[in-house]
Amino acid sequence: MLGIIGKKIGMTSFFDEKGLKVPCTIIVAGPCFVLQKKTLKKDGYNSYQIGFEEKKIKKTNKSLLGHFKKFKSTPKKKIVEFSLKKELKSGDIIKVDIFNENELVDITGFSKGKGFQGVIKRHGFSGVGEKSHGQHNRYRAPGSIGAGSDPSRVFKGTRMAGRMGNKKVTIKKLKILKIDLFKNLLIIKGSVPGTKNSFLKIKKTYEIKYY
Repeated sequence: MLGIIGKKIGMTSFFDEKGLKVPCTIIVAGPCFVLQKKTLKKDGYNSYQIGFEEKKIKKTNKSLLGHFKKFKSTPKKKIVEFSLKKELKSGDIIKVDIFNENELVDITGFSKGKGFQGVIKRHGFSGVGEKSHGQHNRYRAPGSIGAGSDPSRVFKGTRMAGRMGNKKVTIKKLKILKIDLFKNLLIIKGSVPGTKNSFLKIKKTYEIKYY
């Protein structure tokens, strides 16, 4: 799986070759520094650890400083592992040129956090609704959450109020509309998870071929 780390800049629109206006996301992808090569014999699995974006030394703890120093790298803000088939070595640079226009990619990021929300916003409940039968200030209430005497408990997984968003989300098969090699930009069709300036994991879509 060939991939790279990126940062979401924001959304805009793009006109394709047919003149159609397409919503798209602009991502700064790389350059990424190859830090560590993990092997099956030593670590139990094969992967490459890569870092992205410079980080101040005073904001990096000593254990990480030692890790970066071991691989002759400056501190990085984001570290991600990719299981690559391509042979790389520590010190190599991965740039946006590993992708091609019109290629499909899978993008992983953390969705926007929406805080603690009630059942109407979180699960789409309609609420109690009416003012009849003594209802007072309960228009957005969840309603019954289980029987009283039997089973005398709330079943696991019952949809209730709680924390919403800020979850790891992967959107598959997003099309690359355009690549800017000089500014390390990817223009991706559609939206991707996360807020502006949030980090993203971008990798080529692995397609299974059926014969």
